[in-house]
Amino acid sequence: MKGSLIILALFASGIGIGMTGTVPESFLHTSPAKWLLYALAAQIGISIGYSGNLRKTFGKVTLRSLSLPLGTMIGTLFMSALAGLCLGRFALTDYLAVGSGLGYYSLSSVLIIDLKSDTAGIQTATQLGMLAMLTNIIREMTALIGGPWFARLCGRYAPTAAAGVTSMDVTLPMIIRCSGQELFPVALMHGMVLEICVPVLVTIFASL
Repeated sequence: MKGSLIILALFASGIGIGMTGTVPESFLHTSPAKWLLYALAAQIGISIGYSGNLRKTFGKVTLRSLSLPLGTMIGTLFMSALAGLCLGRFALTDYLAVGSGLGYYSLSSVLIIDLKSDTAGIQTATQLGMLAMLTNIIREMTALIGGPWFARLCGRYAPTAAAGVTSMDVTLPMIIRCSGQELFPVALMHGMVLEICVPVLVTIFASL
């Protein structure tokens, strides 16, 4: 819980600092988050290599493990359809396209705007693209903050499923902390499979 509160506080602080306009524009273009992510990935690799159980760790990745990304996709699309039926502003397929981002907010939003511009108009396409971006950013933050609770209430695989595509990068340190180091290859595989599926699913639903 303490770690989740720290993440939430840092996120809120970042928003506050950004709103003040005191951060130099050059700082934003250097993409410090990317280098922090690289450092986290290196630290995870060092920890796993130091443990000396690489064969045992990666041996946990089996064909059965593919049921996790499949379950993530089915659950996400089901909840997206349910949200679409409740909200009703856009077509059901549009909500499915938004949900198909699976946490990959940068790619899904761009794809939706590009694919929907000709059929729905630029204004509607932009609204859907923004909805996709916000939905998937919120998913990432929810996974980062709620990871410990998900693991405690729903099992050790729940944080990985909640993270979606980001289980292979941004939320990976959180998953290892909440679910154990041995889930590293499973989380990595989960994110990679979903990343491949995102453009396919988004294209299918956005084109309907």
